[in-house]
This record gives sequence, C-alpha cells and structure tokens, in this order.
Amino acid sequence: MTSKYAKYIPTAIIIILAAALAAVLLFMYNQPAPQRGIAPNVDVAALEPDSSIWAQNYPNQGTTFAQTTSNNVRTTYGGSENFDKLAVDPNLTILFAGMPFSKGYTEDRGHGNALTDILETARVNEKTPGTCYSCKSANNPGLWTEMGMTAYDATPFADLGQHIDQTIGCANCHDAETMALVVTNPALEEALEAQGKDWRTFTRQEMRTVVCANCHVEYYFQGDGKYLTFPWEQGTQIQNIVAYYNEVGFKDWEYPETGIAMLKAQHPEYELFTAGSTHYAAGVSCADCHMPYTRDGAAKFSDHNVRSPLLQPEKACGACHTEVTYVVERVRTIQDQTNKAMLSAEAALVDSLTAIKAAAADPNANATLLDEARAMHRDAQMYWDFIAAENSMGFHNPEEALRILGEATDMARQAQLKAIQALTPPAQSGSN
Repeated sequence: MTSKYAKYIPTAIIIILAAALAAVLLFMYNQPAPQRGIAPNVDVAALEPDSSIWAQNYPNQGTTFAQTTSNNVRTTYGGSENFDKLAVDPNLTILFAGMPFSKGYTEDRGHGNALTDILETARVNEKTPGTCYSCKSANNPGLWTEMGMTAYDATPFADLGQHIDQTIGCANCHDAETMALVVTNPALEEALEAQGKDWRTFTRQEMRTVVCANCHVEYYFQGDGKYLTFPWEQGTQIQNIVAYYNEVGFKDWEYPETGIAMLKAQHPEYELFTAGSTHYAAGVSCADCHMPYTRDGAAKFSDHNVRSPLLQPEKACGACHTEVTYVVERVRTIQDQTNKAMLSAEAALVDSLTAIKAAAADPNANATLLDEARAMHRDAQMYWDFIAAENSMGFHNPEEALRILGEATDMARQAQLKAIQALTPPAQSGSN
C-alpha cells in the first residue's frame, strides 16, 4: 500500500506548498501599505508654505532648520554674519559705482533670515520688481502655481510682498506628499529643459545638488516684465554665460563716465561646483557637506542647519576624510590663494576703469580702441565677479576659480592697455 502511493507524495507536497504560498501572497497583497518610520502627525497640504506644519512630522529636520535664523557665525571669507562687504573691501564701491550694490552689499545670513534680509537691504526701492522675491520665500511655489511666473515677476515688489509672509522653507525643496526632492523654481526647470534634461529622471543623490540650483545660481531679469532667466542656453560655465549675455546684449547697468555696459554676477555656486570639480566628479552633493547626516538616537537624518562645512568639519568632512585637520588646512590654503588672485584681479579692474574714464573724457580718443577696451572690461569684471559673488572663495572648484580669476586679470590689463592706446596719438610718418 505504501509503495503504491509513494510516487504521489512529492506532487502532493508541491501542491500544498504552492497553495500555502498563494495564500501568503494573497494575505500580503490585501494588507495596507506599510508606513516608513513614524506615521505623520498631520497632513501637509501641497505647497504648504509654513514650515512649522511640516516640522510636526519631521521634528529633527524642523528643529535644525530653525537654527538657520541664529547660525550667524563669520568664517574667514564669509559665513552667515550680516557684515558689510563694502567696509571690508573698499574696491567694491569703485567696481559697482552707479548701481545699488555700491550702496548696500551685506553678507547673506542663514535661510531663516532670507525674507528679513531682502526687506531690509538698501538695494530695494520703489522700482524693485517682484522677481527679487524668487529665492526668498516658501510662499513662492504656491504663488508660481497660482499666478504663473510671468505675472509673478511683473508684479511690483511692494504689491507681491502682501502675499508673502514665510522665509525659505520645506516647500522650496520637497514634495509635501512624498518628501521627494523637487525642482520648484520655473526658471530652473526651463533652463534644464533647454539643455534637454528632465530633473524627474535624476537620482536622489543628484537631486541633493539640483534642488540648491533653485536659488544658488547666476540669473538675470529678462525684458520689461523682469522674467527670471538662467543664462544657460550656451552652457553653464563662465565663458558660456558671458557669451550668452553678449549675444543678447544684456546689461545690468552702465558704469558712470565710461559708457561700459556692465554685468553683475549673482551667486553661481551651482555653476562653479558642477564645472568639473573634484567633489562633483566623485558624486558628492551640496547636501553632503552643507547638510551632513547626523543622528538623534537611532534616527539618522540630514542636518537642516545649512551652513559652512568649516563650522562642523568632523561631520561635514569626516564622513569621507579621515584626516579632518589636514582637510581644514587645505581649505584655508585654497581660499587664501583664491583671495590673493581675486584681489589682484580687483586691482587690475580698478586700473582699467581709471584708464577707460580718461579715454572716454577725451573727444580725440580713438573710438575703436576705446570700444574694445569697454568690451574687454565688461567681460573681465564679470569673470572676476563670478568668483567674488560665489560663496566659497573658490573652494567649490579651486582650479576653475583660479583659471577664471587669471583670465579676469589678463583681460582687465588688456582693457587698460587698449584705453591707454586710445589716447596715444598715432606715430607721425615722414622725415625731419
């Protein structure tokens, strides 16, 4: 009897196991979706501008982000203390003569102060466009969705301000439902699309840099509507950006007594960092250094007290580098070298302006050489400002920073020489 049914035993076992597996899978399929970590305390509406509501679900991130209102610590070449750059470097008053930065140029404080600082700057006046709010508030994603960026940018600063009451916050970088990192600035999305890029295909690590480009970039206000535009059509390196501005004929202001159509750089951290820097090539993101991972008990989270890595090198640098002391000294060496090169470029630019002013004041000056001097100075000052306005004193990309400053100095000296030649009478031909 046993031998008669023995051949069916393996088949029966397989059937029983298959049935059991099907039952387990059916049970699992009908279970509610698992929650990752602690269930949310509150529902956060899409584009919610008030970061304190998000913080109820993410207290560690919320608590550390709140510290950006008081992390006002000055580093050797920057930090987040609201000091007056014009007092530190008097050359800036000369280089920005005739435009608002010669009246007020203070160091930016932490993200928590972004809205306060823009309202208090001496650069705001009755002609200021609403576009200037673009990188200052968590109200923006909602307003861009509601109004469209064209209407947003065309609204006067004072009028738009009636709809803005929140500083930079969670809504600038995160999707409220999934907490995924997202591009919220329409100007960034347009600039990426023009390059054939879709940020939705980027990895999470890539997005830990790209979200910073919502604000930390070079930009300009296009046309009468002051439409926010990133000048990336020809590329994101300084030579591409200057070529773009020259092609479209854009100028930020005209320098007094020279006739130079000038450019003013904003804060091109993204462009400098992504121009083949060592850290970028190694896959390091902005957040890895400025928002390093930390722990609260067993919970691991990204520190949202966004600040200079030099203020917490053990966390910011120590995650990858074992010799943190050496790294900090290396940073100081790089920044000292960059600052020295930057001051050399400034001196050349001041001399260039002096020579161009003299040539412009002389009706007998050679017009062709004078125009060449003007064009060369315009490019030279933008090259210099690309590094001067960037918030790392060259560390985000040391080799590129020194290259740019070297070219700025060379162009400024050539502009100075052109202006001097414009005043030099042509040699007389013939004999005595």
